[in-house]
Amino acid sequence: MERKSVTPITLALVIPCFNEEDVLPETIKRLTLILDELVKYKNIHSDSKIIFVDDGSRDKTWGIIEEANIFNKYVQGLKLARNAGHQNALLAGLNYAKDFSDCVISIDADLQDDLAVIPKFIEEFNNGNDIVYGVRRGRSTDTFFKRTTAQGFYKLMNSMGVNIIYNHADYRLMSKRVLEHLGEFKEVNLFLRGLIPLIGYKSTEVYYDRNERFAGESKYPLKKMLAFAFDGITSFSVTPIRLISAIGFLMFLFSFFMAIYILINKFLGHTSSGWSSLMISIWFIGGIQLVALGFIGEYIGKIYREVKARPKYFIEKSTLNLPDQRNKEIKELVGTTN
Repeated sequence: MERKSVTPITLALVIPCFNEEDVLPETIKRLTLILDELVKYKNIHSDSKIIFVDDGSRDKTWGIIEEANIFNKYVQGLKLARNAGHQNALLAGLNYAKDFSDCVISIDADLQDDLAVIPKFIEEFNNGNDIVYGVRRGRSTDTFFKRTTAQGFYKLMNSMGVNIIYNHADYRLMSKRVLEHLGEFKEVNLFLRGLIPLIGYKSTEVYYDRNERFAGESKYPLKKMLAFAFDGITSFSVTPIRLISAIGFLMFLFSFFMAIYILINKFLGHTSSGWSSLMISIWFIGGIQLVALGFIGEYIGKIYREVKARPKYFIEKSTLNLPDQRNKEIKELVGTTN
């Protein structure tokens, strides 16, 4: 069912940032051109915004956002008091944007996601889709290792019963009512790629080619990627615990047959002391026990964090409530001093 509206929709772009001073000026420039074009053809309302969320950056990221807020009518900013993580920073922007927008598009600041498909997102929203997933056509720009591990992660998640979109990260459009339902999830361990499909509503996919990073360095090294993947698995599936139970049962069966084998050899007089086999057995069983305890500990740790229900982030500064009159005064002052 298509959405018919007399007035253009109000769009918000939410962009989490962490130490993005090298790429941010170009990101602002390109996104501004996109919004200007959409406003010109009345696809979106002129009150649409670009919301940058500074996730505790240590460089000039926040200064760039503040300056852009003065001269660019679209740019708004939130500065978190500390690095809360990509998912929490994204959630902070989404929570603000839902109060004034008809739909929100989340996107990373590195310009790897293709901005040219944003009009297609809006078109699909107007066609009645509450969620539009940006999906990569391929991974030709990735290294062999990253491509292999990423594809393996999606397949592993799906095999464990977690409903996530293959080759989709956090480039997506969500309607206002989807964002309102997202706010009903109170869990601390956020994995938005898994949460969004749980909400339901009509959805579709828009395919695009991912670009090379425009500038700066990736904020997701191998260590963070592994931690993110492990968070996703343990937040949405108890399959690892069940696998441990299955391994334990198989080990019990194996030990039962080994006991029969040893007793038969004892009665036949073929027994001999075997240091090697004893050591291998001890190390093997001990390793399984430690892995099992690690998995169980991970789930207990998540329960511990959820029970505490600590705030996901704190906002230190914001340009969101800076009155238009104050913006005007700042612009006049800057113009005078120049």
